[in-house]
Amino acid sequence: MEGASLRALLEENKRPILVELDPPRQTAFQPFLQGARDLYLAGADAITVADCPIGRASIDASMLSAKLKREYGVVTLPHMACRDRNLNAVKALLMGLSMEGVESVLLVTGDPVSHEDRAEVKGVFQMNSRSLARAIRKLSETGALPSLFLCGALNVNARNFEKELDKARQKEESGMEAFLSQPILSARAAENIRLARQALRGYILGGLFPVVSYRNACFLRDNVAGVEMDEEILSSYAGLNREQGEERARQVCRDAALRVRDWVDGYYIMTPFQRVELVKSIMLDLRALDGQGGAPCV
Repeated sequence: MEGASLRALLEENKRPILVELDPPRQTAFQPFLQGARDLYLAGADAITVADCPIGRASIDASMLSAKLKREYGVVTLPHMACRDRNLNAVKALLMGLSMEGVESVLLVTGDPVSHEDRAEVKGVFQMNSRSLARAIRKLSETGALPSLFLCGALNVNARNFEKELDKARQKEESGMEAFLSQPILSARAAENIRLARQALRGYILGGLFPVVSYRNACFLRDNVAGVEMDEEILSSYAGLNREQGEERARQVCRDAALRVRDWVDGYYIMTPFQRVELVKSIMLDLRALDGQGGAPCV
């Protein structure tokens, strides 16, 4: 059974839970589809699919989203990066998504092409996420596209968060109606969610990243842009085995959700290393936190 649209869930204050899955980098796509379907059946309100994360080629996020929608009735939120397409290509892709019944898109400027690939791959970057949103809004106003629910990213870990808020306000003016935040792994990130709630009109989905090990924590802190982690969280993973690390990940996500509960309209969980079962357990924790009990019937 197909679920309600993301727009409808937010408008009805249903506090949706979105789960992100990275697309496969090879054509063996069945594990991805199975994981997405399992997460949806377990209670995810929508599956979001990244668009060639870190600038490396993977199966197209929009095609995967359309396949999930068509074959399983999964509500999807494909990411669309400005890195690889000009406006004409974006328009064509959006018309295709509309044809497949995909109603929401997350617009991002996109990671740059990796250094090792730059000899062969050139970034397009005709637009950034704000100018792309404006272009989509104009296409909708002229009837070239149906009205889409446009989402954007909110970096709650930005060093200059006032500048990030200014950018978010510009995104709202450009037509974005909801924001998915970067991971909340620090007290500062939680405070920035509070500030965003005061400053923005749009819906906010709090980002949760289940850090699964000390090594994973160190890598995220040192190598992934847009991630900030309190030292207390990082050090708490030292010496934990896999099972203990996953239990600690659940606790960190619960704590983050509790911190920002009054300032967000739902949650956005990033799946680490395709650990679908871990994310299922976190979804149950979030449903219990919001007093919704078990997974909804889908």
